[in-house]
Amino acid sequence: MNTGMTVPQITFKYRVRDASIGGDNPFRWQDVTSEDIFSNKKVVVFSLPGAFTPTCSTMQVPGFEAAYEEFRQLGVDEVYVLSVNDTFVMRKWMLDQNVKNIKFIPDGNGEFTRQMGMLVDKYNLGFGQRSWRYAMVVDNGVIKHWLEEPGRKDNNGPDPFSVSSAESVLAAIKGNQ
Repeated sequence: MNTGMTVPQITFKYRVRDASIGGDNPFRWQDVTSEDIFSNKKVVVFSLPGAFTPTCSTMQVPGFEAAYEEFRQLGVDEVYVLSVNDTFVMRKWMLDQNVKNIKFIPDGNGEFTRQMGMLVDKYNLGFGQRSWRYAMVVDNGVIKHWLEEPGRKDNNGPDPFSVSSAESVLAAIKGNQ
């Protein structure tokens, strides 16, 4: 993807708590569209290979969570983590990570990731198809900053993490003010 491009129009499938349902499983399905996430907002999205994975859980999610207020001070409305995982896994992972500020996007079918050109095979790890690690700043659906880890290819041995860090995204935003 390049700056100036518009994010793909996708419908994501979420499970959301609904107190009116009652019982042991008070959740319902809810469609959330790209338009719901990106329209009339400045949004940071960072995408990673998988929930509960080491780098994603120990560095990337905590880094963006810690930087949330600084993002807000720079005019960012929301910060999202996206992964090719379903809504159940993403929700449980965010609870496990004790996330209070960033939100998740469950790209369970990899459709958004594929249309972004970031879907890679990770069969060598038993992961199937996953997202390559990247981050972007999106203003009203248009990509303003694009930060992609180097070496994108199928079954890549190393899984780099530096370019798509919270610090790198903050620097990109500050450099453009």
